[in-house]
Amino acid sequence: MTPDLTDLSDQIIRQSTQWIGIPIALIGAVFLSLGAQFQHRGVAKVEAKRGAAVGGLSVQAILALFGRPSWVLGTVMLGLAIVLQLTSLGFSPLIVVQPLGAIALVITAVVNARVTHVPVNKRSMRAIALCVGGVALFVTVAATTAVETTITDGHLITILIILAVVLAAFAIAFVVFRKRFRAIFYIIGAGVLYGFVATLAKVVINRVVQGDFEWLTLACLAALLLAAGLGAYFVQTAYSSGPPDLVIAGLTVVDPIVAVGIGIIVLGEASQAPWWAIPAFIVAGVVAIVGVFDLARNHPQITR
Repeated sequence: MTPDLTDLSDQIIRQSTQWIGIPIALIGAVFLSLGAQFQHRGVAKVEAKRGAAVGGLSVQAILALFGRPSWVLGTVMLGLAIVLQLTSLGFSPLIVVQPLGAIALVITAVVNARVTHVPVNKRSMRAIALCVGGVALFVTVAATTAVETTITDGHLITILIILAVVLAAFAIAFVVFRKRFRAIFYIIGAGVLYGFVATLAKVVINRVVQGDFEWLTLACLAALLLAAGLGAYFVQTAYSSGPPDLVIAGLTVVDPIVAVGIGIIVLGEASQAPWWAIPAFIVAGVVAIVGVFDLARNHPQITR
């Protein structure tokens, strides 16, 4: 077989298998939703005993969470969601499967309404529709235009530098302004950090599979764990000041936008996309973000 035919056959195989990641990511979204509900319940019970957190959860409150069965169960479910997400990344480009977590928003909103007996009002339904609609448009465009790319050492160094700047900015903001922060800050912060986690996880998985495990891979793994740890802390603090569906709304919109932004700008996963794809990505992202802020303003558990 000639090199041209070999490249063509490899491309056809990649395009046919990239859809396998979509159902895996959707199952992960279900676990993400249920895990968020159980973790939120655990945080609420701890706060009921220890008092509401101001300026972030304390070390004692975090340790107390491990004694709450609901929080532990939720953590296990979130762990399963992460495993499924990483598995989906092994089949599909980052910008295809990462936004699919928005399905968790709908599930979480329904479950939370039943658990709290607070029905989802019309404004919240509109906000959720904007979030899911924006992400759905994003996935549709990405699934038809995205391509896998080879991640070079230069790409990795660029991502690590950007992440270092982001971590420093969040650390400074948290130290100086944490007593003024509301749930939306922690939600956006966690979403940004998890966007980097998804990107670095895909890099580490690919390098381990290829047997390319050297100092740069170790640096990516260390950065991944640091970002994941801080993101997890932000999520738990967000649960203490906001309903679970608002937290999931921020995560499932901000997370993929950051991850996809890295995929497009740094990794070039949209390098072969038609001219109209980039405007479509921008419109979809704006619609989804507007939905998050709309939900933050109009959620019935916040406005009532």
